[in-house]
Amino acid sequence: MTKPALTLYLAAPRGFCAGVDRAIKIVELAIEKWGAPVYVRHEIVHNKFVVDGLRDKGAIFVEELDECPPDRPVIFSAHGVPKSVPQAAQAREMVYVDATCPLVSKVHIEAQRHADAGLQMIMIGHEGHPETVGTMGQLPDSEVLLVETVADVSRVTPRDPAKLAYVTQTTLSVDDTSDIVAALNTRFPAIIGPHKEDICYATTNRQEAVKAMAPKCDAMLVVGAPNSSNSKRLVEVGARAGCPYAQLVQRATDIDWRALEGIKTMGITAGASAPEVLINEVIDAFRDHYDVTTQIVETAVENVEFKVPRVLRETA
Repeated sequence: MTKPALTLYLAAPRGFCAGVDRAIKIVELAIEKWGAPVYVRHEIVHNKFVVDGLRDKGAIFVEELDECPPDRPVIFSAHGVPKSVPQAAQAREMVYVDATCPLVSKVHIEAQRHADAGLQMIMIGHEGHPETVGTMGQLPDSEVLLVETVADVSRVTPRDPAKLAYVTQTTLSVDDTSDIVAALNTRFPAIIGPHKEDICYATTNRQEAVKAMAPKCDAMLVVGAPNSSNSKRLVEVGARAGCPYAQLVQRATDIDWRALEGIKTMGITAGASAPEVLINEVIDAFRDHYDVTTQIVETAVENVEFKVPRVLRETA
């Protein structure tokens, strides 16, 4: 049978960002330096395929530090951790490596700088997300107020409305966050924002590529994990930008083919913690079903690279 024709639009950039590359490399180098097992507090990045691969190499993933023995190295995930975690590791005299993305660390430093200036913080983020927990954990509980939506802005009760600053989770929707920031500026005219946008370059670039691609597509797939904030935002951005159907998939086996019946154009992108091998797997699945023509939708070129911590550089 003749396969139906399909134009496959591939977003660029897509997939791994520099912070994810660095975090994975840190785990691999730690195993090479100290041998297995190496413990990792929380998933190093939000992707099951990546985590399973590192587990096969000798990484043991735990949720809390007290699950780690004191005589083995522990790595903190790319999402960042509250200050109390490295303090507890030091108290137990543990060897630890912080794989927090440098762009998340920037937000941590920013929050501390504002607190040192006597400002109470408002954090724009998702409650319970590891990055939000880590950023809020840089300061005492009463010093950080969380808002998730524009509606939350009207309910927040700061200590002094004239002494406020805000930071954001790095993986949010650019458009949603701008609405929240506008609401904060309206209610609290004296509030101080970051010197440079907190939402990271990779999140912004992937969302811009989706916005450019979505109007061309009958449907769109985002390769990523269900607990990946930036991946879920890409689905939302695609739908908002005019794509009639947008779905999050972890692997090609998750594709809902019935929902795609009759499509002529298809967009594919991936969250910042999804490896290219999974993207290629999805593309190959479409080649099995369709006569595929591919087109790249490129909106930015990324050449960012972050160094691994000094303790691992000789191993690298």
